[in-house]
Amino acid sequence: MNSIISNIQNRHDISIEELRFILSTDDEAFIDNLRSAAREAADAVYGKRIFMRGLIELSSHCKNDCLYCGLRRSNSTAVRYRLTDDEIYECCEEGYSLGFRTFVMQGGEDGWFDDKRMCRIVSTVRGNYPDCAITLSLGERSRESYQALYDAGANRYLLRHETASPEHYAQLHPAEMSWKNRMECLKNLKEIGYQVGCGFMVGSPYQTVETIFADLQFIRSFQPHMVGIGPFISAHDTPFADFKNGSVGTTLRLLSIIRLLHPHVLLPATTALGTLHPKGRERGILHGANVVMPNLSPRKHRKDYSIYDNKICTGEESAECRACVEQRIRKIGYETVVDRGDYSPAC
Repeated sequence: MNSIISNIQNRHDISIEELRFILSTDDEAFIDNLRSAAREAADAVYGKRIFMRGLIELSSHCKNDCLYCGLRRSNSTAVRYRLTDDEIYECCEEGYSLGFRTFVMQGGEDGWFDDKRMCRIVSTVRGNYPDCAITLSLGERSRESYQALYDAGANRYLLRHETASPEHYAQLHPAEMSWKNRMECLKNLKEIGYQVGCGFMVGSPYQTVETIFADLQFIRSFQPHMVGIGPFISAHDTPFADFKNGSVGTTLRLLSIIRLLHPHVLLPATTALGTLHPKGRERGILHGANVVMPNLSPRKHRKDYSIYDNKICTGEESAECRACVEQRIRKIGYETVVDRGDYSPAC
């Protein structure tokens, strides 16, 4: 069975039969060997360094109506807020003083943050912190918008593809949203020159082994700089409120597979993992992840960025959040670093 692991390592590819076996096996020794192989692959590229990014959640407004998301526009119980420019700059100032050299500005698809406003914000942050990386995660925008934000100083863009299956995409999103447009956005971002992140939810409604296999093959062909996966967690007052949450175990296995398929990728241990398991992020790192994102958002708004229920780390100050994550990672033998943590390309 361990030949499956070496085959994936050597080919940087996986067959659907291999995937089916890995996701279904109860052989704990095999899964531990998979974990070890993934961690060794990550260590060979990045060492025992785990990169910390400072997350700033700009807005809980969203024009979209994704069936799984607590911020969907039809959710009348969602608490809506927008950070002001000054609040964003204050988050960056605090993050910089704590040592962060990457800021991740994330939000719903909120027209308030149009190109003029976002370019001003990005340009100001770039001017104030020229040694920092600026990552945006603001959903689908036009190629012209992406170009303007890149020209203003943004370096990276995170846009989960959600699923590589058009049919599955249609089951997760309203009819006005287009799988083709999502893929076009990712293509545009990479062509412009961003370091690009894609990803998907593990255990999302109607997901199958076949759709996961399509996701892995998309990642393999697209060669993103970052892949964000985490377990699906249901949100109240959404059409998927009663669906079962995704599996932590399956997420961990897929983290290891992605690391073996793409050894140089930046791979977060997500907050969703930590929400479903008290040591979820630590386990994610041991399975090959090498990025964590402590929250720099104003504490008064953290609970309102409720894309799923029961999200952790909503009540801590930024310094507390960083210190907590740092201590947890140190206990498993890894070192947190707060430099830019750029993607390390294959030679």
